[in-house]
Amino acid sequence: MPLAYILNPLDRRANDRTDAAWIAAQRRRRDARLIGIAGDSVLMDNGALATTNDDGSAPAVFLGLGQDGRPWFARRIAEAEGLRDLRSLAMEEALPAEELGILAQARSIIAWHERRSFCSNCAARLETADAGYRRHCPQCGMDHFPRTDPVVIMVARHARGILLGRQKAWKPGMYSALAGFVEPGETIEDAARREVYEEAGIRVGAVRYVSSQPWPFVSNLMIGLIGEALTDKITVDAAELEDARWFSREEAGQMLARTHPQGLYAATPFAIAHELVKAALAE
Repeated sequence: MPLAYILNPLDRRANDRTDAAWIAAQRRRRDARLIGIAGDSVLMDNGALATTNDDGSAPAVFLGLGQDGRPWFARRIAEAEGLRDLRSLAMEEALPAEELGILAQARSIIAWHERRSFCSNCAARLETADAGYRRHCPQCGMDHFPRTDPVVIMVARHARGILLGRQKAWKPGMYSALAGFVEPGETIEDAARREVYEEAGIRVGAVRYVSSQPWPFVSNLMIGLIGEALTDKITVDAAELEDARWFSREEAGQMLARTHPQGLYAATPFAIAHELVKAALAE
């Protein structure tokens, strides 16, 4: 199963978003694709991504141009029959990887609009600009832009094995890489070291970047890392984790293959944590 949400083929045409006439012309095109987003779900039609013609009657966000030149837009819709959540679509590989990438972009930007109706500076109602990629305050002049929150996610390695943890809310038996948000004024490496120490009491030295994954729940960028542990005594922060432990290479391999004798398994294959465990074992 490929990593989900990472293959977005659209040309976002950021330099054209400020051209209202150009955007309007794209919306009028007969081959324009408009997708409907409701919360974490998207409208489907007979197992395929549902797209409609855009009549211009409701606000829509410009996503970009496909490789065939067709414009893509997204719109918030009400709950309706035929909605499927993005996690299930990824787990079941129900859509092409490229469409999942487009949906990650659409869900993130629509969710931002749902949370950004009023100016945080003066509380006036905001206006939409730049085809949905800016909100402008007509009262104080402040501009608001979509945000992406960086999250470090790391597998720490030691002679004892690799460090994985689990939260109480997860399905029984699932363990994953430790993760947390990057704080202001913090490097990616230091954020990873801090999170591992806070959650499991393990000091980490060298940190290496592996890969990243957009995570549209709501709008995060998962930054995948492997770190070298300097200590091995685990002290679990019970407010964050239910458990954390070292897993041997053999156990971790069984968890990836879902053959662990105790029924333990690594994070779902469409998530970056699964790839990090594989990368740590490969080295």
